[in-house]
Amino acid sequence: MLKRLLNQSEEELLLAARTVVQRLNLNLVRLEATGDDQSRLEQARQQLDELFLLVVVGEFNAGKSAFINALLGQNLVEEGALPTTTRVHRIHYGGEISRTLQEADMEIITAPVDWLREINIVDTPGANAVIQRHQEITEEFVPRSDLVLFVTSADRPFSESERQFLERIRAWGKKVVIVVNKVDILHEGDIAKVRGFVTENAIKLLGVEPQIFLVSAKLAQRAKFANQQANPPLPQSTRQPTVLELWSASRFEPLERYILDTLDEQERLRLKLLNPLGVAGRLRDKYAGIAATRLGILADDFTTIDTVEIDLAAFEEDMRRDFQYRVGQIDAILYAMADRGIAFIDQWLRIGRVFDLANSAKVREAFEREVVADTNVLLERQINDLIDWMVEREHRQWQGVMSYLNRRADLHKDRVIGEVGGSFESNRRALLEVVRRDTQRAIGDFDHQTEAAKLAESVQTALAQTALVEVGALGLGALLVAALHTLVLDLTGLLFAGALAAVGLYVLPNRRRKARDELRAKVADLQNRLHEALSSQFEQEMSRSQQAMQEAIQPYTRFIRNEREKLTAIAGNLNDLEQEMRTLRAKIDAL
Repeated sequence: MLKRLLNQSEEELLLAARTVVQRLNLNLVRLEATGDDQSRLEQARQQLDELFLLVVVGEFNAGKSAFINALLGQNLVEEGALPTTTRVHRIHYGGEISRTLQEADMEIITAPVDWLREINIVDTPGANAVIQRHQEITEEFVPRSDLVLFVTSADRPFSESERQFLERIRAWGKKVVIVVNKVDILHEGDIAKVRGFVTENAIKLLGVEPQIFLVSAKLAQRAKFANQQANPPLPQSTRQPTVLELWSASRFEPLERYILDTLDEQERLRLKLLNPLGVAGRLRDKYAGIAATRLGILADDFTTIDTVEIDLAAFEEDMRRDFQYRVGQIDAILYAMADRGIAFIDQWLRIGRVFDLANSAKVREAFEREVVADTNVLLERQINDLIDWMVEREHRQWQGVMSYLNRRADLHKDRVIGEVGGSFESNRRALLEVVRRDTQRAIGDFDHQTEAAKLAESVQTALAQTALVEVGALGLGALLVAALHTLVLDLTGLLFAGALAAVGLYVLPNRRRKARDELRAKVADLQNRLHEALSSQFEQEMSRSQQAMQEAIQPYTRFIRNEREKLTAIAGNLNDLEQEMRTLRAKIDAL
């Protein structure tokens, strides 16, 4: 990095700077930062091992090339009124002048200038050049610099494009020295005004007052070149200015002293160590903002998922409440049949109808007509209505989830998550699309009759399994008729037994009371079995429906939970790095 050996404190600062950059890079990789940003960070780390890099920037025709030639005392870079610097020139020390085209946009120039042994100069194309690539390579090189010399022209200092360019330089945390060139075109009284104007605007843009030098590169060149010539050319005026007069008028010496003396080894070390922190700080801020934006989007996504889950819980609660109501309607049918049965017992189980009771066929026929009546039809209708209700409510719930997800997706379809590549947004959109597609498929494949038939078959099987009838029954109506028929046989047998006992008048009231109890028990048993079968099927259907909806959103839910955990950790790391960089800058500034 520098020719001299570093002391222990300086070595520790160098190690700390490298560590900060490496830790930041790990977080950028996890955030899938752009290749350009990762390259800039790596270049900043590599710059720690290279010579001090002084980068000269500014708009074309501000006199950057003339300034560099004057600084070096040699015509090394081309000058002209039109954009002449078409590539980056990196000027190194060499025993003789040479030029090597290293890349399409970079030329290495060597020159026998002693102080280039410790400082490299970079001449960049004009920042406002007509060719867009000129500006791009200029801005690409700024992050690599240890010190930026910003050259502006005295006849148009701080143009709007220069303001914008300086703002981009500031974003990289670079130390900027401003050089106002062509001061020779100003009247003496205007020089102070230009300095004041530049100082005021520089403070506004950079936040601090930079070093500002007003120079004439043209006069400095004349002075240096005249001093190098044994017989300088005759002037066009009647009196030729002396070398000292030219040099004094160029105001170049303070700037030269700054570069050669003020930028001593200690100051260059300080700026060299601050260089990667400036780049790291710029990228840390950028990706901390991206992480925060992503966390904000995920917060909205969690709201979406939470809303869906709350809605599913409310749906389940509503379904259970409505199910109990519909089961209550089935109970009402059985209660009505039981009431008719009690009335039948009271009417038939008395002494005046002993001979009628002896005719079991007559009793059975009357019981089926007066008590059972259309109970099986009403029960089957109620159960079918319950099945239709369950199927329809499930379908509407899927439609509600689909509609909500569509609205939430539309809210974010145009949302931009920073200038960053990677899979976060594509994965998020893809998984949300999976949820939408699965939900849409559930709705699109839905057939009310088919679903109702499947559920009715499940109920039928469940009823059979409660021992109401054998499994071989043909349908729900047949199941209920068979169950009620069994009840008829049991009760008519009970009544017939009561008739035989009626010869003892004191036994009749007891048999009537027992018959009522037996009837209630039989109806309650039928009611319990219906409850058991229907509740079992209801729970299975609710579980299946809820599981299907949860499985539909599960990939997306898992993604946003994992991303939130990852991004929260990264955001915490970036905040820690910000504090560490602030502390490290303070230690470096203390050098």
